[in-house]
Amino acid sequence: MKFQRQAKILELIDRFEIETQEDLTDHLRALGYTTTQATVSRDIKELRLIKTMSEQTGKYKYAAAAAGAADSFTTRLRNIFRECVTDIQAAQNMVVIKTLPGLGQAAAMAIDAMRAPEVIGTLGGDDTVFAVMKDNESAAQFCKAARDILK
Repeated sequence: MKFQRQAKILELIDRFEIETQEDLTDHLRALGYTTTQATVSRDIKELRLIKTMSEQTGKYKYAAAAAGAADSFTTRLRNIFRECVTDIQAAQNMVVIKTLPGLGQAAAMAIDAMRAPEVIGTLGGDDTVFAVMKDNESAAQFCKAARDILK
């Protein structure tokens, strides 16, 4: 449950301009998560979220740390990916990733945040991620690397 909640937090801060822990707690509760401000505070610390200024509103909002900012952030993304994904299949330069219900977008966000050079783009649904790779070989390499993460 912890990894699912943290995956949802990463998805929420990517989709919305979350300014406070209270805002984040309210969003989680609206989605059916039973959580407290203390739990959200711990999740923010573990995910190493930072506050950045919004280009749209000029207010501070939560954001994921920049790529390479912390090895533990990458580790957390890998853990989220590991907890979400149930199956990975490649067809030519496309990869279809099946996830637990409700975690497709979180898995897609984790893939995007890993900044894999072979990934052209992802599209996350409720329980499926569609990823387009540069070529057939890239799709095969990505599937191998993703399966290694799942082990």
